Amino acid sequence: MTVRLKDIAAAAGVSLMTVSKAMRNAPDISAATKTRIKVLAQQMGYVPDTAAQGLRSRTTRLLGLLLPTIINPVFARMVSAVEQSAHDMGYDLIVAHTLNIPEREEACIRRLLARRVDGLFIVPVYRLEPVAPIYTELFNRGVPTVILGQRAPFCAQFVNVEGDDLQGSYAITKHLLELGHKRIAFLSGPMASPLAQERLEGYRRALREVDIEPDDKLVFSAGSTIEEGESAALQMINEAVQVTAIQAVNDMVAIGAANTFLKQGAKIPEDISVTGFGNILASEHYRIPLTTVRQPKERMGRAAVELMKQFLHGNHPAPARLSAPIVIRQSTAKPKAIA
Repeated sequence: MTVRLKDIAAAAGVSLMTVSKAMRNAPDISAATKTRIKVLAQQMGYVPDTAAQGLRSRTTRLLGLLLPTIINPVFARMVSAVEQSAHDMGYDLIVAHTLNIPEREEACIRRLLARRVDGLFIVPVYRLEPVAPIYTELFNRGVPTVILGQRAPFCAQFVNVEGDDLQGSYAITKHLLELGHKRIAFLSGPMASPLAQERLEGYRRALREVDIEPDDKLVFSAGSTIEEGESAALQMINEAVQVTAIQAVNDMVAIGAANTFLKQGAKIPEDISVTGFGNILASEHYRIPLTTVRQPKERMGRAAVELMKQFLHGNHPAPARLSAPIVIRQSTAKPKAIA
């Protein structure tokens, strides 16, 4: 049997209006009365009708989150932080996977809008086109939207929260240079991705700072997965590229490359140093703990919800860029030549 507000009013011996105000935390109801009514409502098994509340308030207390896939460990902590922070605000989170497919991304956005979400968090499906109609539509509709990650031209009109990927990549290249490495290969990510571009630029900037001209022959397309890291490392071996260190666009690519070199009999870091980016859990617990960049995943999630809170209060927040320090572990050492 469904418990209604009038049932609680009858049991409490108060008016229906008093119960309604108590459940809404109205200021003209005493704290003692609120507590007594809420405890009684809980005991009777009352469940608020959020749909009806949404019709009255024109809000749903729902937020949407779009990301490529939660299987990617880079996103797991971020999603957890967004959900926890949204929960603390009294909001529920609907998560949708885009699988990095633009058409699916648009469909997911439209479904969330049909659910009348109060705002959206989006890890974009990056594309080279300067305009994406669904993002133009979102902006024109005034839907509070926070981009999780770097902005590209098609989503540049939105506020975002991002890690300082350029500085993080620069710092880890500098770490390798300070160890004495001069021949450093870079396993790059998809060039449509701004974060991949920033990480490649950070690598190049650090090399130029010590008068080493970046060599495009040492840059290999490696995507973003362990399998793609394995393939890129195998390509390096087949082409007999001589390097003493590898800098990967992310930890999964680094782990894939390390797997390939270990299978070929190389020792890490004695024969070759390997670095990643992201500081996913596997990087710390890999058989050779990985030197990497600590991507601020939890901080990004909390910062994104703080930006959304400002939007929902009618403000216009500024983008947030968070520091990404390096974590030095056992996968890097001086090259043999100067050890």
